[in-house]
Amino acid sequence: MTSPFSSKNLRLFSKSITCKCLVLVGIALFYKALFLTYSPSSFLFRARYMSDSSSSTAGVRTHKFLEVPQIVWGLNNQKIAFARACLTARTMNRTLLMPSLSASLFYKEVDKLRPIPFDKVFQFQRFNSLCKGFVRLARFSDVRNTTHSFDLEKGSGRRWTVERDLQQLKQSATNEFEVVRVVGKNPFLWHDHWPVKDYAKVFECMVVVDEISREADKVVTRIRQGGGDNRIRTGLVPFVAVHMRIEIDWMIHCKKLEQRLKVSEICSSKREIMERVGNISGLKTPTVLYLAVADSLLDEKDKESSVLTGWRDGLVPYEKKKLGVKEEVYGKYSYLIQSAIDYEVCLRADVFVGNSFSTFSSLIVLERTQKMRRLGFVSSCEDGENEWRSYAYNLAGGSKGVPRRWMTNMTHSSLEAISYGSSSVSCSSE
Repeated sequence: MTSPFSSKNLRLFSKSITCKCLVLVGIALFYKALFLTYSPSSFLFRARYMSDSSSSTAGVRTHKFLEVPQIVWGLNNQKIAFARACLTARTMNRTLLMPSLSASLFYKEVDKLRPIPFDKVFQFQRFNSLCKGFVRLARFSDVRNTTHSFDLEKGSGRRWTVERDLQQLKQSATNEFEVVRVVGKNPFLWHDHWPVKDYAKVFECMVVVDEISREADKVVTRIRQGGGDNRIRTGLVPFVAVHMRIEIDWMIHCKKLEQRLKVSEICSSKREIMERVGNISGLKTPTVLYLAVADSLLDEKDKESSVLTGWRDGLVPYEKKKLGVKEEVYGKYSYLIQSAIDYEVCLRADVFVGNSFSTFSSLIVLERTQKMRRLGFVSSCEDGENEWRSYAYNLAGGSKGVPRRWMTNMTHSSLEAISYGSSSVSCSSE
C-alpha cells in the first residue's frame, strides 16, 4: 500500500495547492477589475471622455475655444498669424474663435487699425469644410459662457524660449475653461512650432470670398486681353506677374536688413528686376507683364510712367492704372482687400516673379509649389515651360542675368524662411 507521504502524493498535493492559488488570484483580479469599472471615478472619466468625443468633429473639440488678439500688419503677415493661431488651437485641441483681421495698415499706431471680420475676406464655411478634422473655426455666438474665461499670457524676451512656449501650450491643453484667451502680442510674433506642410494645409483652406474672386477675375481677364493693346494678338494670352518691391518703405527696410545680415541679395533696383525678368527663358513675344506694385508708396521719380518704361522689346508691361482697374476695381476697397485681389491675380499668373524676402511673394510661391506637386512635379530645375513656374529676381540663377527658379521647400520644420525671408531658395520642393 502506498504511503500518503510518498513523493508521488506530495507532488500531486503541491500541484493542487498551486492550481488553487492561481484560481484565487484570478478571481481576485476579476473582482478588482469589476470594481474599478463601476467605481465613481471611472464613471467620471468615461463621462468626460464621452462628452469630449460627442462634442468633437473628427478630433477637434467643438466645446472648448481659443481666443486670440486682433491680427495686424500686411495681408500675408496676417495670413501667417492666422495660420499660427489655428495651429496653436490644434495643439491645445480647441476650436479657434473667428479672429478679427485688420483692414488698414498701421505698423505702430495700433489704435488706428480698423478691424474687419475674417469672413469678410475668407469663406467661413468653406474653411471648416476643407480643414475638417485638422483645425476648426467658430463664431463667438457659439460660446455658452462669455463672461468666464482663462487669460493665457504669452511670454516675451530672450528668456521666453521656444521650449518654454511649447511647454506652456501643452500644459494649457488640459485647461478646463470653456474659453482660453491669449493676451499679449500679435500671433505673427509667437514662437513657431509647426512644419511648413501644416501651414500649407491651413493656407489651402483659406479661400477668398466670392466678391474678391470676381474682382480678381476682372483684372486677370483685362491682363490676358492685353489691355486692348494692338501689339497683342486677339484672344486671351498668358501673362507674367512681377511683384516689384521698390516702394519707399520696402527700400528702407531691405537696406537695413542687408546691413544687419551682411548680405547684398535682398534689395533689387528697378533696372535689375527688368534685366532678370527679360532674361527668363521660354517667354514668347510679345509677353504681357502685370506689375504688382503699391504705386501709392512709390518715390515720385518711380511713379507709374517710370515703372512702365525700360523693359526690353517684346515685354508689354501693365499696372493698375494702365489696365483701367485702379479706380474701377481696387479703389473701392480697403488696403487689405486690395492686397487680397492682387494676391489672387499673381497666384493665377502663368509665370510669377517675386522677392524671396517678401512674405507676399513667398506665400504665392508656396501655393504655386503645392499646385505643381499635385501635378506630380517636385522640382522645376529642368529647363522648359513648367506650369506654375516661379522665380526670385533678387537672387541670381544659374546663368548670368537670370533670376533663380523658386519652389518652397516643403520639408522645412518651421515657417521661418517664409515669415522672414531667405536667400537659401532653390528649384526643388524637397
